[in-house]
Amino acid sequence: MLFIALLAVILPLILLAVFNMPALKGMAISALVVTLAGWFIWQMPNNVMFASILQGIHKTFPILWILFGALMMLHVLRHTGAITRINAGFESLTADMRILAVLIAYLFGGLIEGVSGFGTPAMVTAPLLIALGFTPIAGVTLALVADSTSAAYGAVGTPLTVGLSNVAPANVADFMNNIAGTMTTIDLFGGTFMPLMLVMLLVTFFNRGKKSIKSWLEITPWALLIGLVYNVFAWLYAHTIGYEFVSILTPLTVLIIAVLTLKYRILLPTTVFTNPWKGANFTGDGVQNDEETMQHASSHMSLLTAWSPYLIVVVLLLLSRTIGWLKHFMTNAIDFGWVNILGIKGISSDWPVLYSPGFILTLAAAIALLVQARTLKPFVPAAKSVLASMVGTGVTLMVTLIMVQVFSNSGTNGMNLPSMPTYIAKTVSQHMAGVWVFVAPFLGELGAFITGSATVSTLTFSPIQADVAANAHLAKPIILALQVIGAAAGNMVCVHNIVAVSSVVGLSGQEGAILRKTLLPGLGYALLIGVAGWLLLRLVA
Repeated sequence: MLFIALLAVILPLILLAVFNMPALKGMAISALVVTLAGWFIWQMPNNVMFASILQGIHKTFPILWILFGALMMLHVLRHTGAITRINAGFESLTADMRILAVLIAYLFGGLIEGVSGFGTPAMVTAPLLIALGFTPIAGVTLALVADSTSAAYGAVGTPLTVGLSNVAPANVADFMNNIAGTMTTIDLFGGTFMPLMLVMLLVTFFNRGKKSIKSWLEITPWALLIGLVYNVFAWLYAHTIGYEFVSILTPLTVLIIAVLTLKYRILLPTTVFTNPWKGANFTGDGVQNDEETMQHASSHMSLLTAWSPYLIVVVLLLLSRTIGWLKHFMTNAIDFGWVNILGIKGISSDWPVLYSPGFILTLAAAIALLVQARTLKPFVPAAKSVLASMVGTGVTLMVTLIMVQVFSNSGTNGMNLPSMPTYIAKTVSQHMAGVWVFVAPFLGELGAFITGSATVSTLTFSPIQADVAANAHLAKPIILALQVIGAAAGNMVCVHNIVAVSSVVGLSGQEGAILRKTLLPGLGYALLIGVAGWLLLRLVA
C-alpha cells in the first residue's frame, strides 16, 4: 500500500526527471494512474473522486491568472524598453551574473515572496534574469531554487498562520512566534548557505563546460556574508516584530546592505568589476525589444520609471495584505471561489480575483504602459497573444492539480484508510522515529513537491510531525520548524511551479531538465536543515 500511496511522488520523478518526458505527457500519465489507484485501491466514492477532479480543474485558473499577469508584465517591459534601462542600472553596479543572481532571485524574489507567495516570485524574477542576459534554463532554475528560505514566511506568514493552524494551542500568537523564532535559529546554519548554493549552481551547470571551482570560490566570502546577514536580520525581526513581516523586511534590509557591499567593494574580488563573470549569458543580451522603443527608453527613461511596475506590485501587494478594509474588499468584491464542490464539505477551491497577485501584476502592467509608453493601445493585442500562449500550460497544470487533489482527498474512502499523504507519513514515522530530526524537513519537502504549496504541506503533515515529536520525546517547536522550512524548500522542485515558470519563459516541454537541476539543491538544503535541527536539539537537551 505504501508503494501505491507513493505513486504521486515516484511517477513524476521517473517520467520527468529520468525519462525526460514533457510535463504535459508525464503528469497526464501520473494523474491517470493516481486517480485509478484512488478509485480502485483506496476505493474513493464516485462523488468524492469527481469533486476532486473538479477541484483540480478549478484550482488551475487562479494559477493561470498569476501566470497571465507575469507574462503581461514581461511583455510590457520588453515593449517599452524598460528592461534595457534596468539592465543599464545593474551594469552601473556590476554586470557579474553571480552577483545579479543573488540580488534578483534571492533578495528581490524574497521580497515578492514575502508579500505574495503562491509561486509568484519565480514567475517575476525568472523573466527579469533572462532579460538581463541569463539563458532561460539558468533563469528558471535560479528563480526556483532561490524561492525557498523566504517561502517559509511567504504571503505575510501564511505557511505558519494557516499551515500550523491544526496544531496551534489557545495562545496562537505566542506559539507562532515561538516556531518562527526557532525557524530563524535553524536557518542561521542552513539558510546562510543559500546564496552560495545559488552561485555554485550557476557556475556548475551554466558555465559552458568551463572549470568552475575558482568562479564560485572567489565569490564565496561575499555570498556567505549575504546569507549570514539575511538570516541574522530574519532572526532579529522574528524575535522583535513578528513572523508575518520576516520575508518583507529582511530582503529589503539586505538589498540595501548588498548594494553597499558593491559600492564599497566589500569581500568582492576586483574581477567582479573589471571582468564580470558572464558564463550563463546568451550569445546576445537576451532582450527582444523593439529597436526604436528601446533606444527611446535607453535615452529618456529614468531608472525609477523603469522599475516602477515592480515597485507598484510590491506596494499594492503589501497594502492589500496589511490594511484590513482593503483586504476585505479585494477578497470579497469578485470571488470566483467554489465552496463544497458537489456538496462535499471540505472540498473547495478559492479564487478571490482582485486579491490574487495575478490582478496586481496585470494592473501594474497596464500602469507601466501608461507611464512608460503613454498609451494603452498595445494592451489588448498583448493580452490576446498571452492567452493563446497559455493553453498548453493550462492543460498541463490541470492534469497536475487533478492528481494533487485526488491524492489529498483520498482520506474519504471505502477502505477505512488515512489519506495517501497521511499514510506515507505515518508509515515512515513508524520506522524512522529514531532519526526523525533528519526526516522531518524531507517530509515537508515531499508535501510541497506534490501539492505545490508550503502551506498545504504543513497543514497536512504538521499533526503527524507533532505526534512523532511527542512520542519520540523531541522538542515540538524544532520539529514543526523543520516541517515548515522543509515545505518551503519544496518550492524548488514542485512540479506545477516548474510548469508555470517554464511557460513564462518559453521552456514548456523541458520541465524534466529543470527538475533534475533543482532536485540536488532541494535535497541539499533539506539535509542542511536537518543537521541544524539536530545540533539545536543537542543544545536544548
